[in-house]
Amino acid sequence: MSNARLVWHQFRYDQKTFWRDPAAVGFTVGFPLIFLFIFVTIFGNESTVVNGHEIKGSTYYVPGIVGLGLISATYVNLAISLTTLRERGILKRVQSTPLPGWAFMAGRIGTAIVVTLLLSAVLVALGRIVYGVSIPDSTLPAALVTLLIGAATFCSLGFAITTVIPTENAAPPITNAVALPLYFISGLFIPSGEIPDGMQRVADLFPVKPLFEALLKAFDPTTTGSGLALGDLAVVAGWGVGGVAVALLTFKWTPRER
Repeated sequence: MSNARLVWHQFRYDQKTFWRDPAAVGFTVGFPLIFLFIFVTIFGNESTVVNGHEIKGSTYYVPGIVGLGLISATYVNLAISLTTLRERGILKRVQSTPLPGWAFMAGRIGTAIVVTLLLSAVLVALGRIVYGVSIPDSTLPAALVTLLIGAATFCSLGFAITTVIPTENAAPPITNAVALPLYFISGLFIPSGEIPDGMQRVADLFPVKPLFEALLKAFDPTTTGSGLALGDLAVVAGWGVGGVAVALLTFKWTPRER
């Protein structure tokens, strides 16, 4: 069987496994949808100031929740599921099969990216239908590029963080303990103008804020040109390279010794 067919076979299996798991679908897909309705309903659709100009509140929150959905589908979901498979000995058994390890990982990454794109499409569609939010045609390619770079980066970080997760039960609290504070200080939930400068400087050190700002630029109706935030994407990609390096050096296929 060719390499491409191996990856395709594993990808199809992972897709079926994901969509048949109500808990995974509910957490990964359901939470971002709930957050979108909660934030726009609570804070309303009044204008908020972004980079010196005003945009609708819904236009601000849709890319923020798209970013949350991306991180949930990649970093959070992969870290939890891979740790679970590792601690249950399933990853170790995979290594004893004819399926190459890289093909197994490619299937998981492919599934995470497809879920990210589908979830983003649903969020954007709801934002447009319910709140009148849309991506300008000229910046749609920039939004897609941002999603792909962001998904690849947070997939690599999902693999990397499994190194510090000791048990299956520790996976959800550790991954969310890292992600949730960054959501708040990176502007996904609260406009950056309302976040203290010190917290913003901390957020600048991590990839969540540049990912959100790159998405926001693509959604901002005042954006001119391609809408591609090259500086922000370079930071996100840099974290992705670092995540790949850490994962290659430290990722474990066998349960941790206790």
